[in-house]
Amino acid sequence: MMNLIETVKDAGIVGAGGAGFPTHVKISAKAQVFIINAAECEPLIETDKYLMRTFPNEILEAAQIVAEHLGAEHKVIALKSKYQKEIQALQKAINETSSSFKLVMMNSFYPAGDEQTLVQLVTGRSVPERGLPLDVGAVVSNVGTMLNVYQALKGNPVTDKYLSVVGEVAQPIMLHVPLGTTLQECINQAGPTLAEYDIIVGGPMMGKVYRGNNIQGLTVTKTTGNILVLPKNHYLVKCAELPLPSIIAQTKSACVQCKMCTDMCPRYLIGHKIRPNMVMRNMYREKLIVDDSEYEVAFGDAANCCDCGVCEMFACPMGLSPRKVNSYVKGQLAGRGLKPASNKAPVALEELLYRRIPTERLVARLDLMNYFNAHADDCVSIEPECVSILMKQHIGVSGDVCVTVGDKVQKGDLMVKAKEGALSANVHASIKGRITSVDGERIVINKEKE
Repeated sequence: MMNLIETVKDAGIVGAGGAGFPTHVKISAKAQVFIINAAECEPLIETDKYLMRTFPNEILEAAQIVAEHLGAEHKVIALKSKYQKEIQALQKAINETSSSFKLVMMNSFYPAGDEQTLVQLVTGRSVPERGLPLDVGAVVSNVGTMLNVYQALKGNPVTDKYLSVVGEVAQPIMLHVPLGTTLQECINQAGPTLAEYDIIVGGPMMGKVYRGNNIQGLTVTKTTGNILVLPKNHYLVKCAELPLPSIIAQTKSACVQCKMCTDMCPRYLIGHKIRPNMVMRNMYREKLIVDDSEYEVAFGDAANCCDCGVCEMFACPMGLSPRKVNSYVKGQLAGRGLKPASNKAPVALEELLYRRIPTERLVARLDLMNYFNAHADDCVSIEPECVSILMKQHIGVSGDVCVTVGDKVQKGDLMVKAKEGALSANVHASIKGRITSVDGERIVINKEKE
């Protein structure tokens, strides 16, 4: 299908399960292997499971079209073996359509849904350091992205989002909402059980923490997949708010060089050169190193960190924060203009299979067991009176605004056009109404009374 890329681009599709990489760019290639990521990387998130149970045929139809476009010889949907209802739904769809897709089942571990971990598990090949799955002949896409592709092929741009709300709520729920719906409306729909709470947008490991009043003004984007409602001052909130000077001071004084952060690191286990323990060891002299080549030798490994959080949330017995130290060092490397060489042919370690972190153990470590076995079965739609839509909801650059205050828009109208020749994505109106604000960051639409 020659117009698939344009169809996907016009619909404004970006990765629904990650950082929002524009999908039309990702599929502008040929690949041997096409992997549908259905592993729901982080614990407690319910979205992908709901989509697999509810829209297996639609997901499969879109995946088949994309696979043919890529020229993929091997086509798989990778998900956890404990997802029995989802496996049944997908297998039924595969059987009914005589699809060439195969299900690849895996144990429940973190980070099973990490793109590079998934590629290594499915193909046996390790993606090069700071590389892409395409470097080893693979393309990976999320189930939610495939559902958006299906909708695009029917002429519908991305205007709505499925997301779960879990944690301190009456019952975990799925929501189907227009882009730009406030997170507060989503939380209210789930029935928070506490008068005061903090939230994590995303999963507990890599999501972003927001406290109290900071929740106001947050809205649903194309990449919002989950809201985790937590008691105020939960362990995860405290960890997120520890200031960098304190983190560095703790590193200098308390790191015992046990090497657990390195031994458990998912990137290290697939063969990447990343040794958080050595970065931690050298922090005492970080400010003293003037020579760039010496700095790169001491800290260059940090460039390969994927920010998964295993080192600080599970591995470190001292409760230190190698991830945040790596993040700081990556900024310093960039500031010095240093780009450490990358290994183009990494080989996974033999101990990889024995160092995967069972999801249940991780959840217990994060003090989230109260919410672990509660699942979302029903989906509720919200129809807000007003939406505030971010102009940029993806990796790359913002597009060009093509509406002004006072314009009337229909649901699906183009409001931000992707920049040509750049990593960019279209943004559409998610409700029918009148534009009341365009401020350089957001476009606000108020629903007009019938």
